[in-house]
Amino acid sequence: MERYKSLWAWMIGVMVIMQAGIFMDYWGDFTRNPWAVHIHYWNATAWYAFLISQPWLVTKGKIESHRTWGLVGLLLAGAMVLLSVGQLNRDIVYANFARDNPGGMGPFEPWFFFHVMMVEMVLISAFAWAIIMAILKRKSPGDHGWWMASTAFILLMPALGRGIQNVWIGVYGFAPENVSALYVGHFLTQPILIAMTAAFAWRFGKLKHPATWLAVAANGAYYLLDPVAKSRAVQEFWRTLIAH
Repeated sequence: MERYKSLWAWMIGVMVIMQAGIFMDYWGDFTRNPWAVHIHYWNATAWYAFLISQPWLVTKGKIESHRTWGLVGLLLAGAMVLLSVGQLNRDIVYANFARDNPGGMGPFEPWFFFHVMMVEMVLISAFAWAIIMAILKRKSPGDHGWWMASTAFILLMPALGRGIQNVWIGVYGFAPENVSALYVGHFLTQPILIAMTAAFAWRFGKLKHPATWLAVAANGAYYLLDPVAKSRAVQEFWRTLIAH
């Protein structure tokens, strides 16, 4: 456990990256965001704060407080899953708008939003599995702690991806012909996340831990789902299943 004494400080850095990535999407559009987006944002913020506070409590020897707040963490984790699933329909709404209004979403075509939706499904499933494993491994502090820490990297993609896209669009503009805005966020985010996950795992001696593999696989799935999202049959399947 000596190795984990600085984990809470490193988690602060991850939370800063998350907040910086989502800043313009959330705060720049604050008054127009629906209530569900506000709840999702603050629940995610609370989760990252939780990932900072829990190892800090252990470092300070406050084990009982750690366990008590762990029960609160279960509520946050459950809310994270439910809120994420509840917003899947939003991606289909965007896809339908892009289909019915060519150029209305700039360079983003309908398939892009189906891709986002399926990636979110993979990420939230990986998140749920990491939480289950953290519960099962609660008597092994090293395993329990790393399963929990891995959720920070599993959940980071949407915020970081939007942040990178917003910077690129801010520099080069938002227009149908500017497809580079789509692909820079589409393919640049994942290498950064995988590198971050590997760097943290190396720092804490967890490169071979299954939680590290899960976080890397969940982010790597982004590329595998790209051709699937472009299938018209797949798109109609999700429209039928989720939008009705």
